[in-house]
Amino acid sequence: MLPSSDNNPQAGKGCEPGEPKLDLFLVCGLGSLGQHCVAVLKEYGARVTAIDQVEPKNWEVSNLHNLLEELLIGDCRQTNVLEQAHISQCRTVILVTNDERVNIEAAFTARLLNPQVRLVVRSDKQNLNQLLSQNLGNFIAFEPNQLTASAFAFAALGNENLGYFNLEGQKLRVAKYQIKPDDSWCNKWQVHQLNTSFRRVLNYASSLSQLPHQFCEWESEAILQPGDTIVYVEIADLFPLVQKQAIKSKAKSQQFWQKIILRMSWLNLKRKLIQLWQASERDHILRVALICGMTVLILWGSGTIFYDFYYPNINFAEAFYTTAVLLLGGYGDVYGGVEFEKPIPRLLRLFSLGLTLAGTAFVGVLYALLTEKLLSSRFQFFFTSPRPSIPKQDHVVLMGLNQVGSQIASLLQELQQPLVAISNTAVDFNYLPQIPLIIGNFANDIANANITDAKSVVVVTDDEMENLEIALMAHGLNPNISLVIRTYNRNFSDKVAQLFPYAQVLCTAALSAEVFAAAAFGENILGLFHLNNQTIQVVEYMIEAGDTLNGLMLSDIAYGYGAVPILYQKSLQSPAKLLPVYETRLAVGDRMIVLATSNSLQRIERGELAPRNWQVRIERALTGDAVFDGANEISIISGCSISTARELMKILPKVVPQALYKQQAQRLVFRLNKLRVIAHCLPIHNFRISDN
Repeated sequence: MLPSSDNNPQAGKGCEPGEPKLDLFLVCGLGSLGQHCVAVLKEYGARVTAIDQVEPKNWEVSNLHNLLEELLIGDCRQTNVLEQAHISQCRTVILVTNDERVNIEAAFTARLLNPQVRLVVRSDKQNLNQLLSQNLGNFIAFEPNQLTASAFAFAALGNENLGYFNLEGQKLRVAKYQIKPDDSWCNKWQVHQLNTSFRRVLNYASSLSQLPHQFCEWESEAILQPGDTIVYVEIADLFPLVQKQAIKSKAKSQQFWQKIILRMSWLNLKRKLIQLWQASERDHILRVALICGMTVLILWGSGTIFYDFYYPNINFAEAFYTTAVLLLGGYGDVYGGVEFEKPIPRLLRLFSLGLTLAGTAFVGVLYALLTEKLLSSRFQFFFTSPRPSIPKQDHVVLMGLNQVGSQIASLLQELQQPLVAISNTAVDFNYLPQIPLIIGNFANDIANANITDAKSVVVVTDDEMENLEIALMAHGLNPNISLVIRTYNRNFSDKVAQLFPYAQVLCTAALSAEVFAAAAFGENILGLFHLNNQTIQVVEYMIEAGDTLNGLMLSDIAYGYGAVPILYQKSLQSPAKLLPVYETRLAVGDRMIVLATSNSLQRIERGELAPRNWQVRIERALTGDAVFDGANEISIISGCSISTARELMKILPKVVPQALYKQQAQRLVFRLNKLRVIAHCLPIHNFRISDN
């Protein structure tokens, strides 16, 4: 969950008559994040000016000079520099230098020069940020690591679980699912029939096509076929589309004996031994223990065979236990003062003495190593609870416990996702105590995390080259594992994503820039996740007079802007509705939360609704009640007045005068047919003028 703002959102809000048009945005700090902020702001169609101490030597965004209205070299904390950047004409100042003290101080200067300007600041001082938001107003602060942690955590969950977020005390889940032949709705249901009061389809693609890059562009009347893919949002605790627990238990019971056979195979045993031996290279004590243990086992086995061979009258068990007594120093117990019926060969007696000497030496070493291990633990068992063991399968391997890594671990814990963390630096024993933790070298310890049976690997160290190296090693050990790689340079990220399509490559600066840019327009960002190589944001709107959203129906938001409404609240005193019906019309004072891509947010800001290209033709009503009920349905779904709808139904056939979006028209036809009103929809250019 991302930080929220108490400020009045300005997103999509037009200027009042007579007010100067404030369409200039100022970016202070042209590091990686600042450059990406400029690029995203230009996608919104904004005019952007920038300030930096020195001209950047590394341009991660190509042609950035041409994107800027002006680039000023100077200190953004200085009054004269901000005045040169036309601070009085700025709608928003984005302060993203690498020094948060500079960002805060520059924010103060900007507010003194322009009391109305919106301030979007890079800072991780959460308490201070909240206090400044309350006292300054129109102020919001983010920290890039906090912004991106949720995206990495959700990516680690795999393709089926794309994101989780809490709204009004309810947990919502965004999931991706591929239709199976044995699904109850396969070959029977149309896509729109999956929509319920607790579930909403976001995207759909047949087995022969790719998922659209925009929401609500799927064919609602398509029949679900095996191999088709759906992306949907649902209230997680209510009738989930896929009963994962039952599926998992069934799969486990079916694969139990297969896994037993696989684990007992010689090739698997050989691989495990090699991994254990390689792991012991960094721990000399472990290697010594392995050598001693293997030697004792060899002596034990050979002694048992020798005694069983020379004394056929004794059984194998007696030979086994006699050898064990000799290895534990019991030579005198076996030979001292005992008269044997058959003379013992000198060679066997000499071998027995050798067993005792070797056993005393090697077993003594094992005792010493065990004692040393117990003493070196410093009796932590009495003072701290032991860490859980490393999961055996379906877990996440987290590489790196820096600031981002620790936040990812906490989020995965909240989602009850099994994981194991690997850190190359010492970590306090009480740090994240419920997570299995391995301290050591990433490259050497990755094999100890049960990587072959893991669900995914998330690599978030501070070195993007090391991240790539570790990810490729993990892929070599388990080609089927899901890889999530953290990068810092957009160009590097794009190249890695193209060369290694099996990995999810998330660039911290690019992800954060989309949130900073959206916040610059007043949006309240509640969360984000990654889907189809795009960042999906959870955005809250408060409808005000002059907003581009005011007066629109939720169907316009979904089909016209490609943003899916997931919460609607008539007023702050009214109860909020999750997954509201699309026939609701927005008014001043309403609250709405949507899932949207950056492109959708830009279109909302500019008020660029997609054209309505479909119309519905009413042929006839089969009953008198159908005439009355059909008029009501036309008014509700199309948005026309009830009087217009009743006049339309008096003389049929007739075309509904209101142009509609395709899915909106299909829904109207579906509802009318259920009411025994014969209707169909076609693109507008297919209707003859005489139809009207």
